[in-house]
Amino acid sequence: MNGAQRAEQYCTYEEWLELDGSERTELVDGIIYMMSEPTRRHEAISFEMSRQIGNFLVGKTCQGYSGNLGVKLQKGEDTVFKPDIVVICDPSKLTDKGCEGAPDFVVEILSPSNSGYDKITKFKAYRNAGVMEYWIVDPNDKSVAAYRLIDGKYVAEVYADKDAAPVQTLPGCEIDLSLVFRE
Repeated sequence: MNGAQRAEQYCTYEEWLELDGSERTELVDGIIYMMSEPTRRHEAISFEMSRQIGNFLVGKTCQGYSGNLGVKLQKGEDTVFKPDIVVICDPSKLTDKGCEGAPDFVVEILSPSNSGYDKITKFKAYRNAGVMEYWIVDPNDKSVAAYRLIDGKYVAEVYADKDAAPVQTLPGCEIDLSLVFRE
């Protein structure tokens, strides 16, 4: 993974939970990855998308989280991601530690240091775990690649900065990208 330091000693999920939390980390196949801090632009995009999704979710069963919720996609694996935005509609997947199982909707916002990680490693993991919708937000191109799981494969649709992008896993929810990418 570009731009992140990794510790080579194997770490279990239980050991990862015991870390003090002073640094942003993810666990991939037992390897701890130290994540870089997000930029101001990254945070502004995340905040606006979270605001729009949060407003839509008021009064609904699904729960939305941004930034630091640990997502353990499958039991028995030592992999935990911390998506920029995640929506879980099955409350039985939520624990005090985070989410155990595939969320319904995940958003990752690209940074120069993590684009390959989000486009390859996380893409495969989310698809294989059954995440129904995975968005990759590119701040430089001001675009969103929305991947929807159909017959075990992700099918992409790309939206530009002036579009209203529908969240298919949340019928009726559209994200106004002109607000997300405003300068």
